[in-house]
Amino acid sequence: MKKEYDFSQASKGKFYKKGADLHTPIYLEPELESYFSNLAKQKQQTVNEIVNLILNKEIELAKLVSI
Repeated sequence: MKKEYDFSQASKGKFYKKGADLHTPIYLEPELESYFSNLAKQKQQTVNEIVNLILNKEIELAKLVSI
């Protein structure tokens, strides 16, 4: 690394997009990714749709248990 960097030509906020909708990447273990990929192909859905459906069901179950 250099001791000093020249930022005099830099532009502030060049890539900033107000209100941008950022998505958190989720990385599955290889076995889970393979399982959900195969299931998604069988159901003709995306892996995202399958995982979201499962997670929503888990939330419903957690709410029922916590009542």
